[in-house]
Amino acid sequence: MSDKWAKLRGARSRRAMRFLALCTAVVVLLCGAGAGWVYWKLSHNLKTVDLSGELTPPAQDASGAMNILVLGSDSRAGANGQLAGGTTDGTARSDTAMVVHVNEAHTAATVVSVPRDTLVDRPACGAVPAASGVMFNTAFEVGGASCAVRTVEAMTGLQMNHYLEVDFSGFAKLIDALGGVDVTTTIPIDDVQSGLHLPAGTHHLGGDQALAFVRTRHGVGDGSDLGRIQLQQEMVKSVLKQVENLDLFSSPTKLFSIADSATGSVTTDSTLGSVHSLLGFAEGLQHVKSTDITGVTMPTTTAPGDPNRLVTLRPQADELWSALKADRPVPASVMELQPKNPADS
Repeated sequence: MSDKWAKLRGARSRRAMRFLALCTAVVVLLCGAGAGWVYWKLSHNLKTVDLSGELTPPAQDASGAMNILVLGSDSRAGANGQLAGGTTDGTARSDTAMVVHVNEAHTAATVVSVPRDTLVDRPACGAVPAASGVMFNTAFEVGGASCAVRTVEAMTGLQMNHYLEVDFSGFAKLIDALGGVDVTTTIPIDDVQSGLHLPAGTHHLGGDQALAFVRTRHGVGDGSDLGRIQLQQEMVKSVLKQVENLDLFSSPTKLFSIADSATGSVTTDSTLGSVHSLLGFAEGLQHVKSTDITGVTMPTTTAPGDPNRLVTLRPQADELWSALKADRPVPASVMELQPKNPADS
């Protein structure tokens, strides 16, 4: 392999890595170069969903501000049931939801976590009628990706340009392919439901433990979904650090292993359904670094009459969505309300 070809592969892989670090908070590395069969294999790993009637197509040259809806599915189908437990009844909800806003200059991004327990007004989705005061994560359950996109757009006033989805099994496999991640907790975590048992300190987690970490809510803090979101945001940072420290380009085998796991871990909207498309999109985001990413939780408050549910906190939530729509930074009024990491005393 020539030096020129090796540099080309390295440059493309780095760009793709930055793209998926933004979008799922699950950092992935895609490789579009190499032998033709490798390219074919990676492209055919990808699963897609046709959202052409829901998403607003971004500019052809990948310029301008963009919004990506990223969902973590809690489906128990297949290998997911063994990892997550629970009833395998064929349904799935959005266990994790993030709205990723990339600024117009493609130099920074904001990742907004939406608590799944938030009560929202869900718009009509095909044969599914509109409903008021229902949990946010039911949109994906009753109407799939299409209904999730419609609900997010109605709630935020933002138009979504792309969609990414990852399930339990895909997340665990990706973490294992990366060689695991390091997390630190200043207090013990003991959660029977997620199966996570960690003493205070720094730990290197494999895929199954990392999955338990991002699903934990009962073994630390007040047991709320808001606390779990903070653990998820800590995991995002940990995965970013792991990717940045890997010497992927000195090991083609390692590079392919991660690319294979990454492309097999996600479901994308059909416009991103190939390695070529993902790399082209990533090229427009090559100037966004991990330090340019701001993670926040959508402002919420306890629902009246139900301590186990949340409602959107106004005007702060409206200020957040308005700022992103105008391509401005997250307002101070929102940053001041951010919950603390329950694993950090």
